[in-house]
Amino acid sequence: GDRCVVVSNCTPLSYIHIARSSRNLNTDMKISVENINKGKSMGISSCCCSPLVVVPPARAAGLELQHHHQILVVGAMRLKIQCRRCSVVVVAAAAAGSASAADSEPSLDVKKKDKNKNKTRIAGIDQDELLDPSDLADPDSSFLHFKGIRIHHKIYNPHLHLHNQQHSPPSPFTQTSTKPLPFPIILLHGFGASLFSWDQAMKPLAHATASKVVAFDRPAFGLTSRSTMDHKDAAVPSLNPYSMAFSVFATLTFIDFLSADKAILIGHSAGSLVAVNTYFEAPDRVAALILIAPAIFGPRTPPKNTKKGKLEGESNSECNDNPTSKVQHNTFVMIGHILSKLAMYIARPIVGMVKGMVNMVSSLYKKVLTAFLRSTVAVMLVRMVIDKFGIAAIKNAWYDANQITDRVLDGYTKPLRTKGWDLALLEYTAAMLTESPSEPPLSKRLGQISCPVLIITGDSDRLVPSWNAERLSRAIPGSSLEVIKNCGHLPHEEKVEEFISVAQKFLQSVFGAREEQVLQTAS
Repeated sequence: GDRCVVVSNCTPLSYIHIARSSRNLNTDMKISVENINKGKSMGISSCCCSPLVVVPPARAAGLELQHHHQILVVGAMRLKIQCRRCSVVVVAAAAAGSASAADSEPSLDVKKKDKNKNKTRIAGIDQDELLDPSDLADPDSSFLHFKGIRIHHKIYNPHLHLHNQQHSPPSPFTQTSTKPLPFPIILLHGFGASLFSWDQAMKPLAHATASKVVAFDRPAFGLTSRSTMDHKDAAVPSLNPYSMAFSVFATLTFIDFLSADKAILIGHSAGSLVAVNTYFEAPDRVAALILIAPAIFGPRTPPKNTKKGKLEGESNSECNDNPTSKVQHNTFVMIGHILSKLAMYIARPIVGMVKGMVNMVSSLYKKVLTAFLRSTVAVMLVRMVIDKFGIAAIKNAWYDANQITDRVLDGYTKPLRTKGWDLALLEYTAAMLTESPSEPPLSKRLGQISCPVLIITGDSDRLVPSWNAERLSRAIPGSSLEVIKNCGHLPHEEKVEEFISVAQKFLQSVFGAREEQVLQTAS
């Protein structure tokens, strides 16, 4: 009861007395265990970069020691640490009972070591010991209950953190603006991302705009709870949590949560689609839109108005139907006109039948697709795709992949440690592929957006090309377009200061000008 066991793939099995448990395992790691037999505290240190940290075992889950060290399993009597730099796994556990009992443990630990080699890993993340999303939450994380789902979110209020600025590193955005925005800001992440995507931009944006900022994980992403979507269960929510409608209503709920009449929505990639749909659902609740690398199809140049006020290509049948026209007196044309009308009356029921068949086939297709996406084969496929291409996709989103740190990779792969992440991703895919398109299509309604809009794109975006953002800008009346040089799909991560500067300038120009107009009117 006074010894602990240390096992790794680079040091031999050893029994260390608790009082002398600090021991160098290799150049990167060192473990210190204090009173582990009593379950009181565990001390962990990394000799290459961080001081000793002592925490109660129950609070050690998910503790980040540094970029490449992470606690995987915590118990009252057991601790396991992984080093992502060299794939070393260190296990510390209290020895049980007498020396004879301790002598029998090496064979068990050796078996555990051999078993670890056969564990399933997806993008470097162990899949045999998954956790509930809430167990992976950060100290500043919060959860909002909405329609049976626990939505993970973070809120940053710059006015409550002013006293901490003196301890922060110098930044051009640490000083809160003298003209605070009249509305809070809601950040909407893209596909495959989470609120971690806003980690570097959230606080600077709050200080630059003097506005409260909130970011949340949409279902299937980040640390928001997963729903099994078992349709045989009567408790299944009526609103599919993986649908666009759920994301829209969740966004509106956060506006209420912030006690605001309106909010500024900033969406990235697929998050831009959520932002625009939220606007069309409740235009009076959206003060402005900032769309970053928007994954919204930009239509070609809108049809121009003719001098007579009609769209180009519009039928001129009114002129042809003039009773004084000579065409009306042509017998053959009249016969053709009658026959065409007769054919139209015959064709109508046929077209109706065809549409019914198409709807039936479409419904059948959706059912088959949904059934496949909920199958074991689909789970195997999505795991294989994430394992083979997940990290590569992250790197492909950056203009300069050399800037990607271990911290960034850890942030993007952290949700892979949650229970049911694969099933949730498939449910999201099913909802995305089987949802009925809006009528009229979104591309036809872009011209109806009347709130201020800023579109930001990277000139080297390989996922959503900048030319699409240019098309989108032409389709939305009065919108502004900013192209950031030497930037990929993630301007708010890769070019944080430029993104903050562009967003701040746009918001202050819009709401600052409005404030001056109000003052002039009042005077």
